[in-house]
Amino acid sequence: MQVFHNKSKVIITCNKRLSAYLQDEVTALGYTIVRAFATGVELNITLTECIKLNLNLRCASQILYSIKSFKAITPDDLYKEISAIEWEELIDFSGYFSVTSNVDNPNITTPLFANLKVKDAIVDRMKEKKGIRPNSGSDANKAVVHLYWKDADADVFMDTSGETLAKHGYRKIPGKAPMLEALAASVILASNWDRKSPFINPMCGSGTLAIEAALIATNRAPGLYRMNYGFMHILGYNEEDFFTERRILKDQVIKNVDLKIIASDLSEDAVEVTLRNAKTAGVDTLIEFEVCDFELTPVPEDGRGVVVFNPEYGERLGVHSKLELTYKRMGDYMKTKCKGYSGYIFTGNPDLAKKIGLKASKKIEFYNGKLDCRLLEYELYDGSRRAPLIEA
Repeated sequence: MQVFHNKSKVIITCNKRLSAYLQDEVTALGYTIVRAFATGVELNITLTECIKLNLNLRCASQILYSIKSFKAITPDDLYKEISAIEWEELIDFSGYFSVTSNVDNPNITTPLFANLKVKDAIVDRMKEKKGIRPNSGSDANKAVVHLYWKDADADVFMDTSGETLAKHGYRKIPGKAPMLEALAASVILASNWDRKSPFINPMCGSGTLAIEAALIATNRAPGLYRMNYGFMHILGYNEEDFFTERRILKDQVIKNVDLKIIASDLSEDAVEVTLRNAKTAGVDTLIEFEVCDFELTPVPEDGRGVVVFNPEYGERLGVHSKLELTYKRMGDYMKTKCKGYSGYIFTGNPDLAKKIGLKASKKIEFYNGKLDCRLLEYELYDGSRRAPLIEA
């Protein structure tokens, strides 16, 4: 099975509400999207082409290469169809694999049972053909097989990513309640930032927004921070394809940039975490780090830029008076200190958002985990334009 050279259905998954930004990324890389949906896109490409996508995409989670589509009603049907696949041509019989799944079938009470059926079918086939069985478990750092099974429709994929792409590999110290890297990148892509004007990130936490901004502005792809993917553990993999793509990533980095990114936090520990993560990403020299209350975060006056807050959301019920004051102060800071900028506040608490005191020009929908969130955009006009609308 020359899977690396054969075109097949490829599903690129992402978290909910990131699909639009993923589509833009995939199209910019020169690929034609066959179908787009709420949690991803479908392509028709080779497994070798999946290597480039794995190394470049900022908003994706997994890249799944279809091995077989079939009908299956019962677990026995599933076992029979999986057993017919030439796994000895895909997975090293002396190696290791894991199974993941997305199952919605009335004959399966738990996805773990479906995973077990897939594992048993692969192991039994390998024992029959090779006389030895590969090891299996839950680790996703080797070969990963993914089952999609809804009603009677089933698809078996090789997960070419393995560990999720949504984590970009540089954040060794997560900090308190960190924003997922893929979400942070999508938030930046959703903003009006031109990648040249100032990017201000008060209340930076572990620094994910500021670091992702630096990575995007200098064209540093996530593949520069990772050396292990699922495709590397599929038989037929040519490591030169990977290193060729990685050399391209290194060559496309913009080294000399006139860029001002400012990350501030009241917590000295948070700023230290941001600095260490930025060093791992190789962008620490592009970011100014400030330990201060967010109201004291410096805002350059040279041209329009963006200011992005990711504050605490508080509890959904029973808003804390302290956070109400914080949200009001954020609005005051943007009105008085950020004239001419575009202001953004990412929050999962609509009650607190009302305390900002500005009327959002856009409310862009996101999820943070399972929490329904909004990226609120504010046009912070300077004196030459009309004043911001104050929410009644």
